[in-house]
Amino acid sequence: MQAEFAFSIYDADGSNSIDCFDLGNVLRALNVNPTNATIEKMGGTKKRGEKTMTLEEFLPIFSQVKKDKDQGCYEDFIECLKLYDKQENGTMLLAELTHVLQTLGERLTEQEVEIIARDCMPEEDEDGFIKYDPFLKRLCERAVEGAE
Repeated sequence: MQAEFAFSIYDADGSNSIDCFDLGNVLRALNVNPTNATIEKMGGTKKRGEKTMTLEEFLPIFSQVKKDKDQGCYEDFIECLKLYDKQENGTMLLAELTHVLQTLGERLTEQEVEIIARDCMPEEDEDGFIKYDPFLKRLCERAVEGAE
């Protein structure tokens, strides 16, 4: 039922189908965190209007993605950022964080990192460090809000 409801939110014209551009948003609204590569593999498109998907096509995709281990959660991301916490005090260099976002995993563009920095990053201290826990909490909250 929850999957049908999330799907219906993105069914803009009531045709019982969604634009495949919104596949990732629907999945994330259902509290799964697929990678962009997974979304593309499952039929997601990079441009609106290229392809649509019915609820019957979506449900097996949701079921499969729900079982997929290739997704991260808040705790996984915290563990990763702790690797850069040289003082073991919950901080890391802002420069290192932007470098990580641009070079590891699903790489972000410089413009995407600027948006994230503006919306999610706490102020850096006089030595260039930020607290990464509040950053990650804001980032995860924004991801959920964006999926709704």
